[in-house]
Amino acid sequence: MVIGSRLLIAALSLAILGGMGSSIAAAAETEATKVVIKDFMFMPMSLTVKAGSTVTWVNMDDEPHTVVSNTQLFRSGALDTKETFSFKFTEPGTYHFTCSIHPRMVGAIVVQ
Repeated sequence: MVIGSRLLIAALSLAILGGMGSSIAAAAETEATKVVIKDFMFMPMSLTVKAGSTVTWVNMDDEPHTVVSNTQLFRSGALDTKETFSFKFTEPGTYHFTCSIHPRMVGAIVVQ
């Protein structure tokens, strides 16, 4: 009976850890598809994602910023502090973007 109890505990532990692994993976994926706007920069300046991923930009500056594709594929309005803009990238390629208010702020999304 002790062996059966130990097997049950081990199985439950694996199930719990497996569920946590999914949560950890989801959190990591969310972080991997986020661009922070801070100190008049996009961070990271270049981000690689899989096709079908949604990238979210979040403005953590005290000044408004925009996110505008060089090809006009996507365009945010002015984002105030803590506001976000998201875009789903469905096709592989490299997508360059800038802040239309501060054109020296540039970045790229590489979609595989």
